[in-house]
Formats: sequence, C-alpha cells, structure tokens
Amino acid sequence: MSRRPVLLTVEDDPTVGRVIARDLRRRYGQAYRVVRAQNGPEALEALRELTVRSEATALILADYRMPGMNGIDFLERAMDLAPRARRVLLTAYADTDAAIRAVNDVDLDHYLLKPWDPPEEQLYPVLDELLETWAAGSRPGFDGINIIGHQWCATTQALKEFLASNQIPYRHLQGEDARALAQAAGIGDDAALPVLVMDDGVVLSRPSLRDVAERCGLATTAGSPFYDVVVVGGGPAGLGAAVYAASEGLRTLLVERAGVGGQAGRSSRIENYLGFPHGVSGADLAQRAREQVLRFGVEVITTAEAVGLEARGDGRVVRFSDGTEVTAHAVVLSTGVWWARLPADGAEQLAGLGVYYGAAAHEAAGCKDQDVYIVGAANSAGQAALHFAEYAKRVVMLVRGPDLRRRMSEYLVTRIEAHPSIDVRTCTEVTTCAGDGHLERITVTDTRDGRTEELPADRLFVFIGAQPPTDWLSDAFLRDDRGFLLTGPALLDDDGRPPRTWPLSRSPYHLESSVPGVFVAGDVRAESVKRVASAVGEGAMAITLIHRYLEAT
Repeated sequence: MSRRPVLLTVEDDPTVGRVIARDLRRRYGQAYRVVRAQNGPEALEALRELTVRSEATALILADYRMPGMNGIDFLERAMDLAPRARRVLLTAYADTDAAIRAVNDVDLDHYLLKPWDPPEEQLYPVLDELLETWAAGSRPGFDGINIIGHQWCATTQALKEFLASNQIPYRHLQGEDARALAQAAGIGDDAALPVLVMDDGVVLSRPSLRDVAERCGLATTAGSPFYDVVVVGGGPAGLGAAVYAASEGLRTLLVERAGVGGQAGRSSRIENYLGFPHGVSGADLAQRAREQVLRFGVEVITTAEAVGLEARGDGRVVRFSDGTEVTAHAVVLSTGVWWARLPADGAEQLAGLGVYYGAAAHEAAGCKDQDVYIVGAANSAGQAALHFAEYAKRVVMLVRGPDLRRRMSEYLVTRIEAHPSIDVRTCTEVTTCAGDGHLERITVTDTRDGRTEELPADRLFVFIGAQPPTDWLSDAFLRDDRGFLLTGPALLDDDGRPPRTWPLSRSPYHLESSVPGVFVAGDVRAESVKRVASAVGEGAMAITLIHRYLEAT
C-alpha cells in the first residue's frame, strides 16, 4: 500500500489513550499508522478526513464511557464513514452487558476489558485476527482521484474519459464505498454530482474539465503570445510534429482539447506499429510520446479549444474559446477525426448513457460478465472487440457490410474469428436505441431482407465513419466534400495551377493547406492513410516542410 492503513483509538482519558497508542505502535507500528482522538466528535472528524483522503481505516478502538457520545453511539456513526473497518469497544467489567448488546446493535466485532495486561495475551491475539480479516477483504491503498457519480451520467463519463486520456489515476466509486465517501465529504444532494475528491482531500462538485485540469497541474493557457510552431491536436500526428519541431530548436506549443494520444491513445492494443513486436497499448504509446515532447521542451496546454485561425501578415494567429490567442510563424493542424454519430432512433438521446463513441481501454473492466455490442468493422472496432472479450461475457460485433476483411487488418480478423466469446453479425445495422434513463435495448435490422430483432443491451460502443473537426476553420481553408482538409497536390486544378486565392508564386508544399504556412498532418487531411505510423510520419514531414517554408519567407 502506498500509505499505511490507520488504527484509530478513541479514549477521553489522555493517560489511558497514550498507553493504548503505545501498545498498538509496539506491535503494529511498522505496518499501520496509529491515530488518536479524545472524544467521539473529534474521532468522526478524523474519520471524515481519512476517508476523503482515501486513507484506509483498518481498526477502530473506542472506549465505552466517554462524555457527550459514548463508544457505542460513536461506533454506530463510524460505520457510515468506514464501513470496512473492524470495530472494537473498550469496556470496564461493569459494562460488559452493554458491550454484549452492542455486538448485535452496531455489528461490533469484539469488546475488550480494560486493563489488558499483558497485551501479548489479552490484546494482540484479538487484534491480530481482526486485522487479518480486514486485510483479506480490503482494497489496496489508492493515491488518485475518486469520482462519485451516477453510472448512467454523460458528465461522469466525460470526466472519466478526460482523466484517462491524461493518464491521471482515478477510480469511480459505487455502492457502499461511494456512500461512505459522500458522507465524509459532506455531499448530501444528488444535484451536486458528479463529484471529484482529489488526493489531497479537495472536493470539486460538477467541475468543468478546465477546473479539473488546473487542479491536476495541467496547463490550460499558453505561457507566451508567440511561438515558432503551434500544433493543434495531440494525436500521433501532432505528437510527431511537436517532437520533431522542438528537437530541431523550434519553440513549440501543442494544443489539445482533451488529452494527448487522440483516438490511438484510446486503443487497447496497437500491434502493427513498428518497433513493438508484442504490441503496445494506446495509453502507453501516448504517455511515452507525452514524456518525449516534454523532454524536448514542448509547451503543452489542454482543455484549450481552438475556434479560429487566420493569417496576419507573416504570422499565423490561433484564437481560443476563452478569448486568448497566440501567434506563430507556422501552424500544424493535426486534429484527427471524431467518430460519426450513429444514425439510429434514440441514439443521440442516450449518448454517454450506454451509447458511447469509441472506447478507452479502462471501460472494459466495467463490462464484466455483460453482453457488449460494438458497431464498426475497421481496426479500432476489432481491437476493442478483442479487449472487451477479456472481460465481458460476450462481445457482439454489428457489421453493416458482408464481412470484416474489407476494412480490417487480417491479423485482427483471424483472431476475432477464432475467439470463442466474440460473435460477428454481418449485414446488420442498429436502427433503434431505447431505454429509461440509459440504454436497455437495441433494434437491429438485417440489411438483406429487412428483418428486425430487438436485443437487450446495456452498452453499445460505436466505431463508424469519421468526421473531421474542421468547422471552426474559415472558408479560406479548402476541404473535400466530407470536410477533410485539402493539401499540396490536391489543391491544384487539372492544369497544375493552385486555387485563385493562393497568394504565392510557388505551388503549395505537399502537406500545406490552402493558407500558406498552415500545414495538415494525420487523419484530418484528405486522402491520408488512417494508420498510426503514417500519422507520425506526416507530423515529422510537416516540420521538414515548415523549415522550407520559413527559409523561403
């Protein structure tokens, strides 16, 4: 455990309290931390603080005869704050009847008569057994953020995805643990949810992602008004561009709305990326890349949404939703793509409430022993299916086309076909999503004969299509009919001439957009290869072209 579990003693007589603490430290001081309190209210406040700070309380020893709040009343209230702790009442001989009744009334684990001399015979054997029982059923200590929120809550889901994408440890508490922490943190109203309890005990009710980022020490605004290169988007292409730019001496700002890694960072395992013969998780690859950009001195800001980009003289100005802006010699657009929305009745209303777009690897653990449905037939869907199959009772892939091989790599198809827990339903599309407050059932339609079938479903993960997030760019940026950015040769007409709006005598460089000095890398670029390796390569190539652009201006 990262922090020693606590043994809490409650005794109003200071002399007796010191003796109790001395005996406990003598036997258990190496493995446990002893905390003393002199009365019930003081001990309850200590328990609240311990619970909020995610410090485990293993054992509570409370004296029966205390003014204001006796030991039985205290232990009854302590159950709500530390339900897993073992509870011991300290009594005098005259109070044994009350102690015996407390065994049933407050689920007391044991009572001890004072004094217990020698402790080796009268104290330690009892506590040894109680601590062994506690340790067998306890959870490891946790240094991270605790989330209290409804399972079927889109805001809770967004917070979990943000923390996961930024490699910030967290756990989503449910049931008894959530109730205990909520009481300790003073949360009495569901309207306050979701709540984040930080590892230092600070409680954030319904925080924005920006609030969370700042509390976690992530930068949310640029530290300078000017850079050599601004990279918008922290997926593989953006990370590749940032690494090469900074390593070559360019002052670089990397801008990301959520967390580094992009869609690749959410992948459970990438097995066809050069240099990783046994595969690598998207989270691991993203974390390695983040460490690399920071080592080269890249400035990274998160929860920063770019809302405008324009040329002002020799500068390229990126405007953000908070009203700030930065200027750079050149810009790399590497915003990747978003999953297309599922065109099924009711799907939009249940987004985040059982219908999810993409899936981070951590989501699989919450699907234990469930039936999981995955819509899609490309590599991302295949990787998710294999990962979820390690946890879920059954994974059903719903594929609109006649087979998987049209868009999915053969190594994934082979493994999916051989997996006993994965079913593939081809020529199938989801036409309806329904449920009361969260997804409960879906209707699927056979595209060959129109037959429909209603299936019970708690979770549906969608991996279809790709929507480039380019609406925030002005009309000066030319796009194809799907919104992907045109670059280089794709901007030229049949006679090899650039568009009329192109202001320079030379033609656009290969990855250069219709606005000089703004380059495009990765999935957001029209006709790009939708693979991690190619995205990283385009990011590196963009920096080479930026050097050429800067030398020519």
